[in-house]
Amino acid sequence: MQKLVFLFVLVALIGISVNYAYSQEISFATFQETAQVIIEKSISQNVTASITLQSTSIQEIKIPSELEQRIRENGNISAIILTNQNQCVLGVNNESCVLINVKRNPDDKNFLQIQNRTLQIAGGFIDEINEVFDTKAELHSTFIHSNDDTSVALKTSGIISGRGTISAVYTMPMEDTDSMYEKISAILIPRIIRESGGFYDVAKNLSSQDHSKMTFSIIPTENKSLLQLRLSVNYPQTASEINEVSPLEFLKTNELKRSDYFSSGFYPLNSIIQVVVLDSEDTKVSDVKGNIVPTQIIEDERIPTDITEKGWIFDPQEGQMIQGKYIFGKDTTVNKKELEFSLGGEQLQIKQPEKIEFDESIMVVIIITIVAIVAAMFYLKGYKK
Repeated sequence: MQKLVFLFVLVALIGISVNYAYSQEISFATFQETAQVIIEKSISQNVTASITLQSTSIQEIKIPSELEQRIRENGNISAIILTNQNQCVLGVNNESCVLINVKRNPDDKNFLQIQNRTLQIAGGFIDEINEVFDTKAELHSTFIHSNDDTSVALKTSGIISGRGTISAVYTMPMEDTDSMYEKISAILIPRIIRESGGFYDVAKNLSSQDHSKMTFSIIPTENKSLLQLRLSVNYPQTASEINEVSPLEFLKTNELKRSDYFSSGFYPLNSIIQVVVLDSEDTKVSDVKGNIVPTQIIEDERIPTDITEKGWIFDPQEGQMIQGKYIFGKDTTVNKKELEFSLGGEQLQIKQPEKIEFDESIMVVIIITIVAIVAAMFYLKGYKK
């Protein structure tokens, strides 16, 4: 986390350099779309496919500015979550939830003190949240998170529900994902983005699948809030037999198109596809049908040397965890075949780059890349071996 914070500080420090170095080439928008497929072969044997739309701009994911400001300035809230995930916390079944997560005050020594303080803070927000999202969530319980089990269930990082977090849990009748996603996305996502297609259209189509769920999160930081709308589909007991990986098979589409929202400029890092394979035994990537982007190693990170080129970046490409990220380069679409690859087989042949020293232009690329894929990193943190 400290490393990530440091990198964000560097973003601010070299902002002028970014504009100078890439003024006519690379642009970066606050709105991001991420497609993710996680193949869990080590424990659950499940495959989870998801689409995440995120922004730090309340113009791109619309919540009232007064509410967003009050949440940030309160200082006690770590996240607000609206979800229809099954069992959002222990003891809740077959109900949709609003979780208002509050940081634990070390002065609270017993459960009654913890509960009273949590409900006092959450009670100042729940009526407005219900009004904004057209929900009628009512208080169910107070839940103390002793670990990150809820983070794993919701496919989020420990920042949402890690140890030391208290949830005020409000529940309401379970709603079908397709109708819930239709309503919430209409509230949150402006028409210009909804009508621009891209990953949003894929998420909308996925919402009608069995085992589909949605989660919307408000995660306050010092100056802005991270706003994330996520649609996920779980495929139970399907991972063990997968040796040929076809990401779009799980996203139920033959082609993935970037949002036309980015058509006004070159935004190569605002649309990312990520595949993660978790296995109990060592495996490796092989027989990649599409392109592999040339990379170089900088401070143990594999960084593309040319982000105008489309293709995969695998890092690591072998072991018990494999992670691949696909960037579109100058293209706007990718088809099913281009994203396919195998597990096992012959070793993937990639020229091993030499480690190099930093210079300013490479630092700019590193920072832009890390910021662009932060959503994928955020969700990946929930998956601990």
